[in-house]
Amino acid sequence: MRRPLQYLALLAYMVFLAFPLVWLLSTALKTSREMASLTPSWIPRHPVLSNFADAFAEQDIVGSALRSLGVAVATSLLTIVLALPAAYAMARHRSLLGKLAVGWVLVSQVFPFILIIIPLFMVLRTLDLVNTLPGLTIVHVTFVLPFALWMLQGYVRAVPRELEEAAAVDGAGRVRAIVRVVAPLLAPGVVATALFAFISSWNEFLFALVVLKDPGVATLPLTLVKFTGAEGVVRLGPLAAASLLATIPSLAFFAIIQRRLRSGLMAGAVKG
Repeated sequence: MRRPLQYLALLAYMVFLAFPLVWLLSTALKTSREMASLTPSWIPRHPVLSNFADAFAEQDIVGSALRSLGVAVATSLLTIVLALPAAYAMARHRSLLGKLAVGWVLVSQVFPFILIIIPLFMVLRTLDLVNTLPGLTIVHVTFVLPFALWMLQGYVRAVPRELEEAAAVDGAGRVRAIVRVVAPLLAPGVVATALFAFISSWNEFLFALVVLKDPGVATLPLTLVKFTGAEGVVRLGPLAAASLLATIPSLAFFAIIQRRLRSGLMAGAVKG
């Protein structure tokens, strides 16, 4: 009885996760009259594609999506480049300074991020990076880096130190041991951290609202807000269509890197 119950629980969890996406798709295919009905239905009675056409016609969905994609990819790459060496140093060289650094990383996640908006804005204004995508990328890296550092140092600690010592006995230097032995075992952690950084940057709204003022450099979350009128009236159909399209890059990014995640796990199992 245990296995059927496990599959039932997994199915219930999948339904729970898929519910927002299915409802979003259903809403995007409904007419305005059907969305205003007091008896909502799962399947649209008269499916239409006009909501998608209206979304593209009213707002720069493609341009803002490309800008968000560029910022998210740059954030992922910079986060990995900065966090990986620091995580290795924190995990391998355990000292009072390293413990304080880990403690500060965890404490920094407790404070509301709205507290750092004004200091960040002042720094970006001094560097002439306000209303620019590079400035937003720097802000996103600052926002994601503490948690990414905490994630990666946990993965580094999971790699036995004896593997590096064995590589040193075989004649490998420190750098070669890290590249040839430790790095393949860290692949799942790097992929998971990159995915976290990408999704966090792709969905981020608050910092983008403060940093970016020109509609020509607006990211996708800022563009989606424009479907809400000045009086608070929401154009639900085009908004649902645009939001549905906004989920595609995250799903595609995960589909691309999940193979690398599996191969990294297999490599870790073999080398361990």
